[in-house]
Formats: sequence, C-alpha cells, structure tokens
Amino acid sequence: VLFLQIVHILNMTSAKIVSFLLHPEESLHSLQNRIEFETGISTGNQELLLETGICLDPRKPASQCVIDGVRGWDSYMVYLFDKSKAVYDGPFASRSLSDCVNYIVQDSKIQLPIPQLRKVWAEAVHYVIGLKEDYSRLFQGQRAAMLSLLRYNANLIKMKNNMVSASQQLKAKLEFFHQSIRLDLERYSDQMAYGISSEKMLKAWKEMEEKASQCAQAEDIGYLDEQIMALHTEIVELQKSPYARRQGEVMESLEQRAIDLYKQLKARPPDHAYSDSTDMVKIIVQTVQSQDRVLKELFGHLSKLLGCKQKIIDLLPEIEVALNNIKEADNSVMQMQGKRQREIWHLLKIACTQSSSRSLVSSSLEGPTSTPAATWLPQSCSGNSAPHPLSSLAAPEDGENFADMIRENVNYLELFSSILQEVRQEQNSMMVS
Repeated sequence: VLFLQIVHILNMTSAKIVSFLLHPEESLHSLQNRIEFETGISTGNQELLLETGICLDPRKPASQCVIDGVRGWDSYMVYLFDKSKAVYDGPFASRSLSDCVNYIVQDSKIQLPIPQLRKVWAEAVHYVIGLKEDYSRLFQGQRAAMLSLLRYNANLIKMKNNMVSASQQLKAKLEFFHQSIRLDLERYSDQMAYGISSEKMLKAWKEMEEKASQCAQAEDIGYLDEQIMALHTEIVELQKSPYARRQGEVMESLEQRAIDLYKQLKARPPDHAYSDSTDMVKIIVQTVQSQDRVLKELFGHLSKLLGCKQKIIDLLPEIEVALNNIKEADNSVMQMQGKRQREIWHLLKIACTQSSSRSLVSSSLEGPTSTPAATWLPQSCSGNSAPHPLSSLAAPEDGENFADMIRENVNYLELFSSILQEVRQEQNSMMVS
C-alpha cells in the first residue's frame, strides 16, 4: 500500500474530487482518458494544473501528478479545468448533511441526552470543518489558475516586446529606404540629360517605392498594442481584487466556535441531563451561508481569470502573424535596397566603360593629327627609326579595347603613309618641272 501512487483530481466545474490509482509507467494521455470517463470532460478540453500553475506535460508520465515532499503525496491536488467553458457558475450547494446532523438542523430545539449529543455535535463539527476545507481547496484551484494566467501573461509580454522591437526596426529601415530612394531618383533625373538613362530601371525604382509604402502597413501594430495594454490593466485589477485573496476568515472563526462549543459539551459530566442544539445549528447555518457567499465571489473571480487567459490564448496567434508580416516586410525592404544598390553600381560600371572608350578614341584621334606631316619626312629620309604612333598612348586594361585601338591606329598609319607618298610624288613632279 505504501508504494501505491494515487492522484487526486479536483474538478473545478463540479467541486468534486476524483482519485485514481496510477499504474506503473502510465502515460498522461491514459490518465486523461480515465478522467474523461469519470467527469465527462473530453481530453481535448482538459487542462490539468499543479498548485504552482504549471500545466502537466503530455510528454511525461502520469506520475508527474504525484509530488514527493514534506507535506506527503496524499495532500497534493491536481486541478481540472474545462477549456470549453467560458464562465464558471460554481457549485453553490454545500456538501450533504449526515442523517444525525440533518436531524438537529430540522429541529434545533429537540432535547437529546448528553452522550448522544456529543456524537451528533462531533459530526456537526466535522461538517463545519469540511465546508471550510472545501472552500480552501477551491481557493487553491483559483490560485493555480491565477498563476497559470501570470505565466501566459509573461509569455504575452515577451512576444509583445519582440513584436514592438521588430516593428521599430522595420520603421527605421523604411525611413532610411524612402530617404535614400528619393535621393537616388533625384540624382538620376539630374543626370538623365547627359548621362545614362533606363526607363525600365526607373520604373522598377518607382515600383520599389510603392512596395515600400505597402510594407509600412506591417509596422502598424497599434490595434494589438491597445488590446494587450487593456488586457494588462484587467489582469492587474484582478490581482488587486480582494477576491484574489483568501476570504475564509469568517468560516475559520465559525470553525473555531464549533470546536469550542463541542469542547464545552464534552466537559459536561455524562449524567442524565438533556440539552438542545440551538447554538451548534446556528453555527452550521452561518457556515453554510458564508460558504455560499465566498464561493459565489470565488467563481465569479475565477471566470474573469479564465476569460483573461482565453483572451491571451486568442491574442498569441495574432501576434505571431504580425511578427511574420513584419519579418517578411523587413526582408522585402532589404532585398529592394540591395537590388537598387547593385543597379547603381552597374550604372557606374557602364558610365566608366563609356568614359574610358571615349578617352581612348579621342587619344587615338589626337595622336596622328597633332604631328605634322613634315616631321615624318626628315626622319624617314635620314634613315633613323621613326617612333611608332602607338608609343605615346597608354595601354588600356581591357584586351578587346586594346585590339580595337591597334586596328584603328594601323588604319591611321596606312592613311598617313598614303599621304606621304602623295607628298613625295608632288615634290618629285615639281623638281622635274
């Protein structure tokens, strides 16, 4: 018996405790199937919480419900909640009375012998203590729900901070992108008259600007931020609420009064005296009324807690979608920025190539024309080696441009040779005449 593992489940929808003997290595899913059979709550709608507000891990065995500690395994509870219920009305009916206690409640002035009255009052005290313990267990379940809500809220705050940070980064990148593309478009328009123009590229840049304006919609998270802030305010109010604290002081005082009353009766000698149960019945009635009041407040507060928790559960996917949209917009902006920069460098390359080609052509044209034809004659006549026309030009780095330049200079050399021949022929004709 000492090695048996028994788990006690407090159903918060009915305030009833169901206990299960755990089989060795039993899975949590198997235990949930047994809970469904006993409570009628489907496994998909079951939420099992420990006192700390931690939800049971489905990957671990069912033995995680049993916690070894100073208090002993039999004092721990697992609290069962129904996810499909938005409002917990609560079981306002108190536990049933035993026959003998019900007998004195029906007629509190009935006279009973002291020995018999001791037994009846002992059960009455047990009933009063039971009412207080019922409330204490339900309050502990409410506290577990509060701790679970705070865990969800901590996760919500973490995701909200990530979302706000990503939104601010996207906003900064969009501002930089808009400023840089406006400057690029202005500079591009200034050089179109004398530089390079590309209608296709200009159209692509304008489309980028429009797409960036559409990406700005992803950074708008104001509606989510407002909902989260309102939810935070609601959670803080629930934490500050007096119903979030234990309300069993009246029941505890009534419990003590019942115990004291029983001790007084026990101290009386067991003679043939008779006595009624007016005082004890009054305590029972007050305890039942007090339990009804505190349970109504408890379940009203519990419904608000679970409502806030459901709002967080509904908000988390929306925040996840917003984060994905921000990341996609961020990637799109960075891709457009990189593409535009590559196009600018491509334009720069084209401009440099054209400038180099023009300088080479102008150099090759200026080289021969700048040298008068007469300077070639003495050198050719004296037999000295004439300097090659290409020796005054800088060799280009591009092989194809270099070959073109050689061909052009060879053509110019042939042209000058023919001119020289014509000049010689004219000189000879003049000397003959």
